[in-house]
Parts: sequence; structure tokens; C-alpha cells
Amino acid sequence: MIEIVFATNNQHKLKEIREIIGNMFTVRSLEDIGCREDIPEDAETLEENASFKARFIYDKYGYDCFADDTGLEIYALEGRPGVKSARYAGEDCISENNIRKVLKELEDVSDRGARFRTVISLIRNGQESLFEGSVEGIILREKQGEGGFGYDPIFLPKGHTQSFASMGPDKKNGISHRGRAMQKLIAFLKHAPSLP
Repeated sequence: MIEIVFATNNQHKLKEIREIIGNMFTVRSLEDIGCREDIPEDAETLEENASFKARFIYDKYGYDCFADDTGLEIYALEGRPGVKSARYAGEDCISENNIRKVLKELEDVSDRGARFRTVISLIRNGQESLFEGSVEGIILREKQGEGGFGYDPIFLPKGHTQSFASMGPDKKNGISHRGRAMQKLIAFLKHAPSLP
């Protein structure tokens, strides 16, 4: 059984990743390995943030690990909030503040096209592999649903009638940006040669 660390302090993401992976691999948290550090996410791209977090844990703690960074890219806002998605309304903001800011900026905008994009960096035996997943959709005018986290209540994926926050975990994980990136990582791990 492959054991791997997921380099995140976000409990929502940890739960979602464990739901996606099921019993295929054992996913350990930062808490499981005794890491209580707040790893910075101040790079200019999702790729750089994911790489930095994964490399930080691998170099300091010696575990094979993966890290993700996710951004909501709204076309009318020239790709914002993007890499700043988690802190869009300020450094110590909560999801509600971010949602409120996005809805305010789109108040009089008719083109509400957007995409969620996730980049995962996997460091295994010192070697890095990157996996990307994205999903197109639109930004709703008001929140819909009680589930999910982050911007899920205002994101309606293309071809669906429910926001991510209105979907059950299985349905969301089957079509989401993070779910798609994770499927690529899982396929890679399944076919990668065993390491000592």
C-alpha cells in the first residue's frame, strides 16, 4: 500500500482528497507527520505554489508527498481571483468575504464565464510530476447550496443545474477540477514503478 503525505492545512481539501482516493492509497496529513507549520503560498502561479509546498515537505520531513493549489479564474475579471483565490478579500479573510467581493465585482456583468483550475505537484523519490485539472462554468448571481467550501456556492459547472455546493461529494468529485487532477495523479501512481 502506497503511503503519501498531502501537504495541506485545509481540512476540507484533506477530506475531499481522501474521499476521491478511497482505499487505493493511504493519505497522511501534515498533522500526522508532526508538521504544524503554515507553508507560504505567495508565488505568482498555481504551479509554483504547489511545487513549493510539496518540495518543502519532502526536503524538510523526507516523505513522498503531493500538494495542490487551486484558483477560480473569472474571464470578465481577467482571470482574477486566480492564484489569490483563498485570500482575495484580504490576508485573514474567510470564504464568505471572498464570495461577497466576487459577486460585487460582477454585479453589472453579463459574461459570467469562469473556470476552476487545480495544479498538483507530486514529489516522489525526489522527482516532481505535475497534474492539472480544470472545469468550466459560470458564476451565479447568488449563493446556492450548503455543501462544499470556498467558492462552491456560486460556481455552476457547465452542463449542470446545481452549484458545486448543492452536489453530493461523489458527484462533485467526479467532475471537479481537483477530482480531475487527482485522477491523473492516481493513474500515475498506479503505473509508476515501485520504489524501495
